[in-house]
Amino acid sequence: NFLLKLVIGDNVEIGPYSIIGAGVRLANDVKLHSHVVVDGDTDIGEGTQIFPFASIGTPPQDLKFAGEKSKLIIGKNNKIREHSTMNPGTKDGDMETTVGDNCLFMMATHVAHDCHVGNNVIMANNATLGGHVHVGNFAVIGGLSAVHQFIRIGDYAVIGGMSGVESDVIPFGRVKGERAFLAGLNLIGMERHGFEKSDIKNIQKAVNLMFDEDGTLDQRLARLSESYVGDTQVMSIIEFAKNKTRFPLCQPPKK
Repeated sequence: NFLLKLVIGDNVEIGPYSIIGAGVRLANDVKLHSHVVVDGDTDIGEGTQIFPFASIGTPPQDLKFAGEKSKLIIGKNNKIREHSTMNPGTKDGDMETTVGDNCLFMMATHVAHDCHVGNNVIMANNATLGGHVHVGNFAVIGGLSAVHQFIRIGDYAVIGGMSGVESDVIPFGRVKGERAFLAGLNLIGMERHGFEKSDIKNIQKAVNLMFDEDGTLDQRLARLSESYVGDTQVMSIIEFAKNKTRFPLCQPPKK
């Protein structure tokens, strides 16, 4: 009884040799370049462009997937470059994968099942997300990096190229390394997005206190919550840290 209907909006461009499945919905001003595959129960938002040989909405690379009617929802004004792949959700997740607005997915990036990617995210060439990953707004994921399943990447975080991310990355964090560690804050990104120098220094001080060795992490977070109760940016880091689930926070290297 599950019926899908192909919907194509106004001013949509579909290049030669592209294949569109019966359940796809293309909003206004979407552009599919040549040799694009879009399949499944997939929404593509207004103004999004998809470049040659991308595969969007095909079944997840999950051995447990049994054909459940899950979704892929992609927002507005995204650029999805050549050979990129994005898969819908599964019954073991949220039954949907979502991508926000104004993102850039460079060549051969991969967004796996049940991922949730925010707005204004950049994934550089060959960067990959395992299943169930959450990526915050304005995050940057460097080329050839791999993010483990169920990891959370905070707003404005940056992942260095060729990094293996196995722990949650706090908002504004900068991580790098074969087994990624917290190398500081995304100072360049924060400056580019108009953060005041005083705010950046404040965040830096709070993060240093969060990862010092005075008490447990929960005790340090409690003290920071009292000290920075009116600071929206610091409180976003504290709340992110408090909401950890499967994985610990990505830590600075031990001295």
